[in-house]
Amino acid sequence: MRGLRPVLKRAVGRAIQGYKGAMSDSPRIVQLRRNTELVPYEEAVAEMEARVAAIHAGEASELVWLLEHPPLYTAGTSAQAEDLLAPDRFPVFKSGRGGQYTYHGPGQRVIYVMLDLNRHGQDLRAYVQNLEAWMIAALARFGIAGETRCDRIGIWVPRKNEGVLPGEDKIGAIGVRVRRWITFHGAAVNVDPDLDHFTGIVPCGVSQHGVTSIKALGKEIAMADVDLALKDEFESVFGVQLVDEP
Repeated sequence: MRGLRPVLKRAVGRAIQGYKGAMSDSPRIVQLRRNTELVPYEEAVAEMEARVAAIHAGEASELVWLLEHPPLYTAGTSAQAEDLLAPDRFPVFKSGRGGQYTYHGPGQRVIYVMLDLNRHGQDLRAYVQNLEAWMIAALARFGIAGETRCDRIGIWVPRKNEGVLPGEDKIGAIGVRVRRWITFHGAAVNVDPDLDHFTGIVPCGVSQHGVTSIKALGKEIAMADVDLALKDEFESVFGVQLVDEP
């Protein structure tokens, strides 16, 4: 597996840029970043590492980052080697987030969330539940009824079409990491990725269920509209105000 190159110097400068030192009243300001170009995974991880360190040092604001990656697989801390079915198909990266193997690629909205839980409440379970509630609320804006399951993480959609085998498919993934009670990594929503790319892994170690997307469910939704729903519902669930990063 490929390692992560230490490209922190540039990332530190970007993390500190635009920092607002004044503490705000409720709702608290959290910066929002959107990338329109594909972001290499190594670069994104370096950015997150730098931002988390800067938040801890009081030198940068909290951040929600919306982006897409080139096609790749990541291995979480619980990944099993046998779940990587096509090791030569795409680059594979070890990831410090929780969970097992997952796919990232064009058409999937990845959301990296860097929040200081020292200020939001030091409760990791509640944080993950809020991520789930946020994704479900955003999907509901498009008439998609996402659900959670007690025995596996993520957002699931039951199959209801006639002629389709009964079951359910995953539309949203969650994998987080916390350092000094500051979160990073986060979530992903399948908007219109190539679903065949998921066949190179056992997604999140769950083989008995499938993977779906907003497009596969018959919804033609632009990424910009997904972003707006994610922004609005994040503000509602987490009680913050998202402001575009300078």
